[in-house]
Amino acid sequence: MAFGLVKRRPDGGTPWYHDEAKRAVAFQLLVAGLLAAVLYYIISNTLSNMQTRGIASGFDFLQHRAGFGILQSLIPYDEADSYGRTFFVGLLNTLLVSGLGILCATVLGFIIGIARLSSNWLLSRLATVYIETFRNIPLLLQIFFWYFAVLRTLPSPRQSLVLGDAVFLNVRGLYLPAPIFEQGMGWVLTAFAVTLSAVWWTARRVRKNRIETGRDICVWPYLLLVIVLVPSAVFLLLGRPMAIDIPHLQGFNFRGGMSVIPELAALLVALTIYTAAFIAEIVRSGINAVGAGQSEASSALGLSRMQALRLVILPQAMRVIVPPLTSQFLNLTKNSSLATAIGYPDLVSVFMGTTLNQTGQAIEIIAMTMLVYLAISLLTSFLMNQYNRKMALVER
Repeated sequence: MAFGLVKRRPDGGTPWYHDEAKRAVAFQLLVAGLLAAVLYYIISNTLSNMQTRGIASGFDFLQHRAGFGILQSLIPYDEADSYGRTFFVGLLNTLLVSGLGILCATVLGFIIGIARLSSNWLLSRLATVYIETFRNIPLLLQIFFWYFAVLRTLPSPRQSLVLGDAVFLNVRGLYLPAPIFEQGMGWVLTAFAVTLSAVWWTARRVRKNRIETGRDICVWPYLLLVIVLVPSAVFLLLGRPMAIDIPHLQGFNFRGGMSVIPELAALLVALTIYTAAFIAEIVRSGINAVGAGQSEASSALGLSRMQALRLVILPQAMRVIVPPLTSQFLNLTKNSSLATAIGYPDLVSVFMGTTLNQTGQAIEIIAMTMLVYLAISLLTSFLMNQYNRKMALVER
């Protein structure tokens, strides 16, 4: 008997199952077919059960009148609007707290992470205490602490804490002056955008020159001055086309201006402090991953500690920092759904809470909410991966 021989077909070819590429395609088609069959069974079974119980399916409910108020809305909204409008209100509130949380947590995390590596004993120990304290207390408890133990102890509107007769802080929120744009303000905003673009182009040229020549020219103070002066000059030349709406006490609450509700403040502070503790450890590990020889070489070139950190250490550390930093951004976005515990009107609270209770469209509403969080997470991952590729080492 001969071993290792492949049985051939009468026409001289080999069977398909002996071809590795064809066999791989066949197995993939088989798995895809099984998954499609399971998905079809789940959907058909769900629709059948819904029909048996008289539960309507579809997205027609999005056009129906909502009939309930929302504490905070970034777009015009009243009770006469549809459930589809409540979806966008909740989505924008979620994006607001997630975006602000990512920005604040990143800045605070980098500061704490660098402080922990400081040669100053007290500063380093304070950073360590911060990290070990806030990352080991559950986030939900921190949200409750800031909301009930801190913000709920503020005075009533009539006894508000006042700053300059324009800023008021009380148990119902922080009330600030609001700008009212008048005719001509568009030119001011255009001047600001053009100035910002010119400053960005100048900064890139300075950076390119530093890479080519090694000369570090400090231009940031002048660039910041230009950003302030040019729009201000246009603003004054056009006769100050902006008014200020000062909040004022009317009845039992303030009217006018703009307000920051305590639910938003408590959630934002808790998310920032909690996530910053993890980001600080990521930053510390990234800086420690850079060889000590880089710091020594920077010192030998005459760079100060801050210059070495900004120009040499951090650019190399970012290659280590970015992947776990992405995970923290995703966690912060998903953790924002805890807002429902204190009544902040995010997507989960407004759409998957009140809207679901009133309509009973559980499958559609839960599916839409899940897809929104999935889309936000995938977009965040995509942007961070693009930045990670930019910062990656290039072999020559």
